[in-house]
Amino acid sequence: MSSTQRPFPEDFLWGTATAAYQIEGAAHAEGRGDSIWDVFARLPGAVADGHNGDMACDHYRRYRQDVALMGRLNMKAYRFSTSWARCMPDGVTPNPDGIAFYSRLVDELLAAGITPWLTLYHWDLPQALEDNGGWANRDTAYRFADYAALMHSVLGDRVRIWTTLNEPWCSAFLGYAAGIHAPGRQEPRAALAAAHHLLLGHGLAAAELRRRDTEASLGITLNLTVSDPRDPGSESDRDAARRIDGQFNRIFLDPLFRGEYPADVLADVAHLGMADLVQDGDLELIATPLDLLGVNYYHGESLTKDLAGAQEQAAPETTSVPGQATRAVASPFVAADGARSVRRGLPVTGMGWEVQPEGLRRLLNRLHTEYTGPAGIPIYITENGAAYDDVPDATGFVDDQDRLGFFAAHLDAVHRAIADGVDVRGYLAWSLLDNFEWSFGYHQRFGMVRVDYCTQDRIPKASALWYSSVASGNALPAGSSPVPPPARGVVLSV
Repeated sequence: MSSTQRPFPEDFLWGTATAAYQIEGAAHAEGRGDSIWDVFARLPGAVADGHNGDMACDHYRRYRQDVALMGRLNMKAYRFSTSWARCMPDGVTPNPDGIAFYSRLVDELLAAGITPWLTLYHWDLPQALEDNGGWANRDTAYRFADYAALMHSVLGDRVRIWTTLNEPWCSAFLGYAAGIHAPGRQEPRAALAAAHHLLLGHGLAAAELRRRDTEASLGITLNLTVSDPRDPGSESDRDAARRIDGQFNRIFLDPLFRGEYPADVLADVAHLGMADLVQDGDLELIATPLDLLGVNYYHGESLTKDLAGAQEQAAPETTSVPGQATRAVASPFVAADGARSVRRGLPVTGMGWEVQPEGLRRLLNRLHTEYTGPAGIPIYITENGAAYDDVPDATGFVDDQDRLGFFAAHLDAVHRAIADGVDVRGYLAWSLLDNFEWSFGYHQRFGMVRVDYCTQDRIPKASALWYSSVASGNALPAGSSPVPPPARGVVLSV
């Protein structure tokens, strides 16, 4: 290793991540039922230009080529999600044909020397369960534990890393309060019920998996942010930052690691009766010990209640950008008292999100100090990436220096956090492929690999080649490093 390189710890896990509905396609193949995203995408204005995931990246048929591509890009781990609607179309009845797909995928990954990292829930609830109330119905948590048991019974002999939920904040508050995600409801109390029942489902599933397999690594993935007051001297701005931190970060972290909801958050939402949702034994289940915490980080927030002279930005994760759906949305924050995010003049991604890598370092240090360190568990970055307006050349190659720079800056932040003493053991870049970006349809491209949606060709971008080199060497280059040209224009197609 060159003396100019900055190494990561030995056995640091390098990989990438995707989600079932965003890439699989084959919407109703072999008995798969409707998920809430299938139904949501049919609502007028819910998804930009009426896009849906019926075809997506056709990964259901092309998974072998995608696994081969991951191998060529030096990925050592692949975090994927299983579709509950494919495996249990009505949410309760197993579908052997759908489950068999994931068995084939796991075998392909293992044959390629890639660690399968399974996420049980990445937002695609069977519509049949939503018809009964969805995550706002407590019974869904118990159905989720049944689903976890089923998947372990089939894949537990080969899958050793299990994530229960991906980003429950999005599921609960974008889906049930803002209405910008499936199922598209705008009911603040239902959003709080969904948040609690998602956590309860996590606890029930984790306990079931632990009972079945004491050696498996169990975790949950949270999307977390750094919430700063625009003016630290302003009491109202500090309160805005506190509320967003409470309703974005601590509403999940505290029950998981401390077995309680934050007192200030309960006070903020008291008028919605959240405390009434919690039954005896719930918090003990939610606090079932974990083996790891997955952290998804995209940007930080500067919060204010006084917008005079400031450029207003929509609430986190709902920024208005070209290609967004046209359906009216509400705030995902059910008790934020007018808190708003304001821009600080930082560079922004195609999603309109500010690029703030130093926020990731601060976040990791905070997690280590307040949560994961005392619990003695490691952190993995399970998603980090950016959408940009990619411009392919005549061969389809994308020289995405902006995305490459995003990865480099955030990996530098991870490297510095490790030097600070934070136990970070892996980084899974979001995402392997351009894909269906939820309510933005196919307008926003997060992939390291370009997907031509007409031909389904896969062409690694400059960021993929750079990331592959970093993963191969387990080290960051000192300073900026140009992308080596030899692998340009690599195409995988069927």
